[in-house]
Amino acid sequence: MNVPRIPLQHFPDVVMHASESQVKQHPDYTAAKSGSIVAAERLVDDIVSTEAIQRLRGLTKADYVKMVPVHALETDGVNEIPTALAIRLAEELGFELWAEVVQTNTVGHTGADGFHRLANQAEFAGNLASGVHVVVDDFVGQGGTLANLVGYIHSQGGTVACATVLTGKPYSASIASDDAALTRLRGIHGQKLEDWWKAQFGFGFDCLTRSEARYLENTPDADAIRNRIVAARPPRGY
Repeated sequence: MNVPRIPLQHFPDVVMHASESQVKQHPDYTAAKSGSIVAAERLVDDIVSTEAIQRLRGLTKADYVKMVPVHALETDGVNEIPTALAIRLAEELGFELWAEVVQTNTVGHTGADGFHRLANQAEFAGNLASGVHVVVDDFVGQGGTLANLVGYIHSQGGTVACATVLTGKPYSASIASDDAALTRLRGIHGQKLEDWWKAQFGFGFDCLTRSEARYLENTPDADAIRNRIVAARPPRGY
């Protein structure tokens, strides 16, 4: 697996619209997550935040901006929340919806632990025009999916101004990597683990999100990290 990530040291905090409980307790949440665009539109209309929209306006100074939603197949169907959110925000901000980029694998991140998320990286493909983009998802946990979509857009010649999600873990809003945390991580696990990581995923620790780096830092045994990553991957031929 070779994921085209970039370092995110100066990436702005992810713009969230509501608390996790507010979103997940909404009567349309399950249907929206399972493939109903109508339910997703109702959910977004009820949850979208005027304050968050203003923050996005302040982060996007370009004249022409494209909203790129994470289009992913999940266990129960295609998650339509990112698309519904991107449509609503594009209308509010006068941006273009760009729906030609899709996630090409099923990662099963919903409800998964950190090692499952780290082991099963989202991969993207699709046509992409150059210019400024905003990436859109329904939820941010460790921030890996957003980081991978940002990396894909950069690999295709575009740039990303910011990211927005309907909800997520408050501590995960800051996905920009922390130099001090990276120094600690490298001090704990050494170059050998980072070399292994690069061989597995195609990027080094400098491209980890803050939450990913913290998760690895809190696992003191490098062998345990390697074993958990390998165990969390689907069997070969899956």
